[in-house]
Parts: sequence; C-alpha cells; structure tokens
Amino acid sequence: MSLAQNYRAEEVSDHGVPIVRLTDIPHSVEVSIVPSIGNRAYEMKVHGKNILYFPYADISEFQKRPRLCGIPFLAPWADLLDEPGFWANGKEYLFNMGLGNVHGGSLPGHGLLVNSPLWRLTEVAADAQSAHVSARLEFWKYPDLAAQWPFAHTYEMTYSLAGGVLEVRTTITNLSAEAMPVAIGFHPFVQIPDIPRDDWTAHIPARVHVIPGEHNIPTGEMRPLDIPNPLPLRGHTLDEGFTDLERDAEGRAHFSIESGGKMVETLFGPKYTVATIYLPPLTPGQDREFICFEPLATIIDGVNLAHAGKYSGLQTLPAGGMWTESFWIRASGI
Repeated sequence: MSLAQNYRAEEVSDHGVPIVRLTDIPHSVEVSIVPSIGNRAYEMKVHGKNILYFPYADISEFQKRPRLCGIPFLAPWADLLDEPGFWANGKEYLFNMGLGNVHGGSLPGHGLLVNSPLWRLTEVAADAQSAHVSARLEFWKYPDLAAQWPFAHTYEMTYSLAGGVLEVRTTITNLSAEAMPVAIGFHPFVQIPDIPRDDWTAHIPARVHVIPGEHNIPTGEMRPLDIPNPLPLRGHTLDEGFTDLERDAEGRAHFSIESGGKMVETLFGPKYTVATIYLPPLTPGQDREFICFEPLATIIDGVNLAHAGKYSGLQTLPAGGMWTESFWIRASGI
C-alpha cells in the first residue's frame, strides 16, 4: 500500500481476485481496477455510488463471465472492422481465425485485448498530488497476438486519481521497422446512480456525424451534426460515430450526462478525434442504464476506409515512435 495524506493506492484482494484500489480521500472517490481482466477499471465510486456501469454482484462474478462494462480497452483496433483483416502501408494483413483470439467472425470486434490477462503492474503509488497505477502489456512477446497484428509494440496504461477526477493515460510505443496505424479506443460505460436513463440529458460536443452503413460500418460519408444537442435520452438510441469535436482551451472535448443536478463527464484529449456513442434500446428484463462516450483514435473501420480512400483522418505511428493520449472521467453533484 502507498499512502499519502489525501491519496491511497493499494494492491488488495476482493472476493479472491487481485485488484488495485485508488482512493481520493478528500473527494470521497474510489476507483477499482482488475489488471488480470484487460486492466479494466470496473468501479468509480463517488460518495459510495458507482458511476461506471457494472452489472455484477462482485468482481468474482465478473471474472467468471466477463462482458463489456466499466472501462474496456479496445486494441489494436476499436469497435468493428469490415473484414477479417486490415490494411496498413499498402498491404493487407489477414487474420488467422483458427487461433481463436479474433471475435466477431466476418466483422471482427473490439480488438484482441479486451479481457487480456497479459498486463503487468509497473507502479502502484500515492503522493501529495494523486493515487496512480501503471501497467504494461508487451504485445510483441506473444505469437498469437503478433500473428494477427504483426507490428511489434507495447502499451503502457496509467490510471491516475486526483482532485476527484480519473485520468486514463495510454502510451503506445512502435518497436517495428514500419509505421503502425493507431486505431485504439476505450468503451467507458457511465451512469448517473439512482436516476433512470430516460431522465438523463446528454451533451454532445461534435460538429460532424459519421454516417453508418450496413452493420454500422461507416460509409465514409460525413454530415453536419443532425441530432439535438443537448439530447434528452428518453426514446432515443444511438450506435454511431461523431467527429470534428468542440474543444476547450486545453484541447479537451466534454461529453456529459446530467439530471437532477448530477453530472457525469467524459473528457477526450486531442488525439481522441472520434467518439462512438453507444446508447442501446431499453429492453424489459435487461439492465441497460448506461451510455458510452467512446474515445477513439479513428472512426470505426478507419484502417480499411483510409486504404479505400474514404477517410483521411487515420493516425499512424512511425517506426520507433510513441503515441500518448488521455481521457478523463469526473462527476459532480453525486
């Protein structure tokens, strides 16, 4: 355990599962991360109320049957591809579906690492400014991963809790001899505790709507924002992309939900140029009291749309280069 006056970072066991817990004592915020399941943050409790959607009684139940919830990391690509493979540097790389680590069949989804046990902790610490935990995944070491995405690279992820705000910072280091496309993202599930989703209003700081085609794969068409902003969520569903984000003086785009004086925000750093907003239908008998503002480095299928000449915003990381970006989650009124 690392303890400073206002912050605490500790490796503990919860229902028999090793986790890391970060605590911001003055703001009464506690974040729990499970490194062995995709390095997933699954709780962000504000005054005891979890603002992350986590539909399990405890972490041991999640370990038995993990599904998307909390803050999943999607890499080396986020969301969907339109074929079981991808284009990079003018060459097509096809997946080996027999290895069993690519999910979604003809439309591979959510990358290779969403539940990965391969993360290794590098620091768990607290000081006068924050509580934080860092972990590394050395992608290049694992043949089954390299067979699907043949670029040697590493990921470093740091969760930092300070001033009541959670920062999630990710660094990619390209160890390859060629440029690597950057197509990662996160899929944070946020909620306003104790208030039904139908009573929430979303704020969407985007100017451009990425138009989806079949299976929600973008066509390459972009239109000016054509949904209400702010958007009352009652009666609405979404599973689409948005870009050309409005940003503050620090370059951050502020997505939020609010209701009854309570607000939960997801803030994107500048290199997260795209948001997919996931708001599925409310179905009787299913707990879907959440919305996802997904920070993405590219539109869905951006690697392949770029090759097809339908998307110009794909980021690439040169040989030996590093890519770093953050997003933040904070709440008020909870």
